[in-house]
Order: sequence, then C-alpha cells, then structure tokens
Amino acid sequence: MEPRQLSEELRKGQSDDLTRRRLIVGLSTLGGAMGQIVTLYQTGVISDLPDPPIPIFDSSKVDASNYAYSRFNSPDGPLMILNYAITAWLASAGGKDRARNTPWLPIAMAGKTLMDSVLSAELAREEWSENEALCAYCQVATLASFASFALAIPEALAATRYWLGKRDSVKNS
Repeated sequence: MEPRQLSEELRKGQSDDLTRRRLIVGLSTLGGAMGQIVTLYQTGVISDLPDPPIPIFDSSKVDASNYAYSRFNSPDGPLMILNYAITAWLASAGGKDRARNTPWLPIAMAGKTLMDSVLSAELAREEWSENEALCAYCQVATLASFASFALAIPEALAATRYWLGKRDSVKNS
C-alpha cells in the first residue's frame, strides 16, 4: 500500500475495525504511560509513586522490590514501555481492510494482546506473592491489556475466516 493511502485510511477511514484499532492504540499509549511513570521512579527521577487510597496498592514498594528488577538486569518499567509500543505498532500497521489484505496482522495483534493479558495476570500474581501489595500503575496497564484483547478479537476472527476461506478457494481451483 502506498504511504499516502495508508495515511488517509488510518487518519480518516471509518470502520468498526479501525475504531477498535484506534482504541487499542489509545490503550497501548495508556499502558506505555504507566510504564513511563514507573520508569521515572525506578531510575530515581522521581522519589515516590502516589497511590489511590486503597490498601492493596503500594506502588513504591512493589516497583523498588527485587521482583521489579529481576528480568534482563533491568527495571521492568522500560520493558512495559517497549511492550506497549509493540502492541500499538501492531494495531496501527496495515490499512483499513487489513483483515483481507494482510490477515496475519490482526491475527498477530490478537495473539500479542492475549499474551499481554496472560503475562500481566501472571505478573500481578508474582507482584502480590512477593510484596503482598500491587502497583496501581501496573494494574491500570493490566486492564488496558485485557480491554485490548477483547477489542482485537473481532478483526482477528474476520481475518481468520478470510484466510481460511481464501485457502479453501485456492484448493478448490
């Protein structure tokens, strides 16, 4: 697809799939913003993470714990940013009719958002297990992951139906 056409379709196109994809980009931006806030704390740029007045949340404790620095010799905040950037890229890649033109993209996006949902639930379990507290920012990102997965399903199903139908028509030719 020509860049000009892609630009027009993504910015001005109208379809239920594009609406859901735009929501996924927004949710990914929210998840990435949560990762940015956590990163600021984990690298000493800010000294505290304020929490809502709910006893299960202690973001500063969780995000300073061994748990939060246990992967790739790095704090986990920058990994959150990277993860949500990949999801936003998958949601924004391809034109208006990508379920037919590049069906692997919506299928990959649904797979990625499913992985994100499972991974965030597991990380929340680990967070609680080690700290008996949750990071409020991380849980906002978790909710964004679950919502993104739900939004990704219709386009992925359409792409799968198209892909399987296309394969059937090639076999029958």
